[in-house]
Amino acid sequence: MARKPRIEYEGAFYHVITRGNQRQQIFKGTEDLQRYLTIVADYKLRYNYFLYSYVLMSTHVHLLIETQRIPLSKILQGINQRYTMYFNRRYQTVGHLFQGRYKAILCHKDAYLLSLVKYIHLNPIRAKVVKTLDGYRWSSHMNYIGRTNREKGIVDTEPVLKMFSEDKARAKRAYRVYMGERESLRREEVYATVDQRVLGDEQFVEEVVERIGKSELRGRRRHAYALWEIGGAVEGIYGASLKRLRGRGKDEVLRSGRKVMSLVAKEYGYKGQEIAECLGRDPSVITRYLREGKRFGTQVEKVHEILKKTREEREDMQ
Repeated sequence: MARKPRIEYEGAFYHVITRGNQRQQIFKGTEDLQRYLTIVADYKLRYNYFLYSYVLMSTHVHLLIETQRIPLSKILQGINQRYTMYFNRRYQTVGHLFQGRYKAILCHKDAYLLSLVKYIHLNPIRAKVVKTLDGYRWSSHMNYIGRTNREKGIVDTEPVLKMFSEDKARAKRAYRVYMGERESLRREEVYATVDQRVLGDEQFVEEVVERIGKSELRGRRRHAYALWEIGGAVEGIYGASLKRLRGRGKDEVLRSGRKVMSLVAKEYGYKGQEIAECLGRDPSVITRYLREGKRFGTQVEKVHEILKKTREEREDMQ
């Protein structure tokens, strides 16, 4: 399958995840971690991008980057190549250090900046490397609380802190409170992308489409709707509840309803096994359903319309 092109334009805001090749260690000691940050700082000076958050883990890196004139692909190519050269020299190794294809999710900055900073900073706790954020030195959390002189200016903390207060001291205190609160952005939401490349609401996706052209961006947002919601929308067409779809009935209405539900669920990123469990069917049956997609194109689109309308009505009532 051909690789999808990077979505790149001036002012694009990305959550970048770079992993070691075959999940190998990319940092073996403090000197490696420091060298990587030095390289990031050098390229930041050279290419003038914004860095809002980072965390360095033993096998991977998270970066929250907003580009300006220089595209992300050139920035990451420079950072990764230079660090790989350093690593190979130091440890007398050869070949690729990083996976050939880093993950870069184009995000809606206004909606996700604050929650992504938190998500990235909490990585060491989720991985059970440390128990508290202050116990991990290799993330930009230290820059936000003012406890590091490392690579001064590498992190653009001001836009985030100003979301809490114009007063810097108050902003830092409010940031600490926010980081101590329950995490609002779950992992599934961080990767609930459209076309595996874009994180944002429908309006943001439409704006991206206008920038890059409709032919380059396809697909639905992963898990944008729960399976029970999809089942409810299918009921709106066929008059058969999810309970009936899960049952043993074999009439044509029920069979068609199951097929359409499977097709819609697949478009929202659900795996065959997940759909099978929801419908109480064998995965092989779901595979057969999915082969008949072209026959049900009109009904599938109607389900999407019902899902969208139902959610809008629910939000209007809140």
